[in-house]
Amino acid sequence: MKQRKSRNERSSLMNVGRRVDYAVRALSFIAGQREGKIVSRADIERNQDIPSFYLSKIMKDLVAGGLVHSHIGSKGGFTLSKAATAITIKEVYETVERPLVLMECFEKGVDYCSYCSICLQKSIWDEAQGVLANFLAGISIADIADGEGLKGRLVRSPLKRAG
Repeated sequence: MKQRKSRNERSSLMNVGRRVDYAVRALSFIAGQREGKIVSRADIERNQDIPSFYLSKIMKDLVAGGLVHSHIGSKGGFTLSKAATAITIKEVYETVERPLVLMECFEKGVDYCSYCSICLQKSIWDEAQGVLANFLAGISIADIADGEGLKGRLVRSPLKRAG
């Protein structure tokens, strides 16, 4: 007999959390700089308001995933490994998290749920996953390149001044 999940436990696998948010922020900032500029970790951290602890781990994942090059030394930092137009949001998500999967049964099948082969919902969620994957694959880091950074825009924001 399979164990039931507690009420608070998520049944889906996809979650857009801090790791994805910070990875997209870091990449969009690097992409917003002049081509070939080595961007320091401190600049990314400061301009995109990413905690140092998270940024170090995320940048390691982005290097391992082939999205950025790491440059060592006193003038070290990061550059994109390929054109910003070739790095999709889907690829970023899958680099720092896992493959984009909305429901565990898509990955695990009958090993996860004995109703998998007869489930009436499966086709709905499978199609939704395809739509989401295609949408995220159609947006590149170049589309949201950010040369200034979030902190700079926040300071200039009319909402900030009004508040």
